[in-house]
Amino acid sequence: MSPNQISPLLKTWHKWKALRLPWRKKFLVGLDLHGNTYWEFRLVNGPGPDGRWRRIVQYPRKTHHGDVSVSPAWHQWLRNTRKDPPSLDEQKADVARRERMKMLAAQADARWAAKESLLGTADKAPALEGMKADEGGSREEMWRKMQQEQRQGGVEGKDPWRQTAPSGPGEQWQPRAWRPGKK
Repeated sequence: MSPNQISPLLKTWHKWKALRLPWRKKFLVGLDLHGNTYWEFRLVNGPGPDGRWRRIVQYPRKTHHGDVSVSPAWHQWLRNTRKDPPSLDEQKADVARRERMKMLAAQADARWAAKESLLGTADKAPALEGMKADEGGSREEMWRKMQQEQRQGGVEGKDPWRQTAPSGPGEQWQPRAWRPGKK
C-alpha cells in the first residue's frame, strides 16, 4: 500500500491520532510504505515516575502475518536504537537504493557469468597426485583409478604419513586397559 493511495479521511484520522493530547494513552508516530502504522505509548507501571515509552507496529487487518515486512529503519526505531522515526522521503530513498543494488548485483552476476571458467575441462585441470590429465582421461576416471590403487595397496609409496618412521620414544606408545595394583 503506497502513501499516495491514502484517502483524505484517513489522512485526517492519522493527523488526529498523531496529536499528543494529555488524555491520550497512545500516539501515532508514523506510517511506512506497506501501510503499517507505528505507535508509541507510555507504560504506567514502568520504571521512573512517568513510566517507560513503548513502541509498537500495527499491520493492516487484511495483511497475512507471513506477508508483514518492516523496514530496517523502522526496526531501529522500534528497538530504540534510532531516536526519530524515518520520514516517507527517507523510506522512498531506501527503496530506490535497494533497487539500484539489485540492478548492480545483476550486472555483476552477468559479468561473472561472461568470464571464461577454468573448471569443467579435463585438459585445464591440475594433475592429481602426479597423474596427467591425458593418462587417465577425465577427472572421474582419474578419481576411480586413485581409489582402486588405494584399495590394492599401491599407494603406500605416495602416502607421506606411512613413509615417516616413528622417531620419538612416545610415538610407539599405545593406551592399555586399566589394571589396579596390589595393596
